[in-house]
Amino acid sequence: QVQLVDGGGGLVQAGGSLRLSCEASGRTFSDDAMGWFRRSPGKEREIVAFIDWTGLNKRYADFVKDRFTISRDNAKNTVSLQMNSLKPEDTAVYYCAARRDDGTYRYIEDDYDAWGQGTQVTVSS
Repeated sequence: QVQLVDGGGGLVQAGGSLRLSCEASGRTFSDDAMGWFRRSPGKEREIVAFIDWTGLNKRYADFVKDRFTISRDNAKNTVSLQMNSLKPEDTAVYYCAARRDDGTYRYIEDDYDAWGQGTQVTVSS
């Protein structure tokens, strides 16, 4: 069973940066594709970024392209999300998620079988 521990959130002013991290245990990390999702107040959880097991295939939601970067370190069992040029609308609880990599891009939360506890990101205007 996979355990994910995510963190790195906080309060930041618009235009600022944060780096979220997620550490995995309990399963071979390099077998998994990883995703970052977020849930904003009043909204459903949505995909932010995806990375396959190799780290070579990355996908981003349109609303974060060119601002956020997902990366992973298979030797350390970690996945990160570098968030730059943050906007107030990025305020949300962010979650890392894992699923067995099947070679396809997965953006639906039901496709993931493990989740971090979530970390709050608040961007003030």
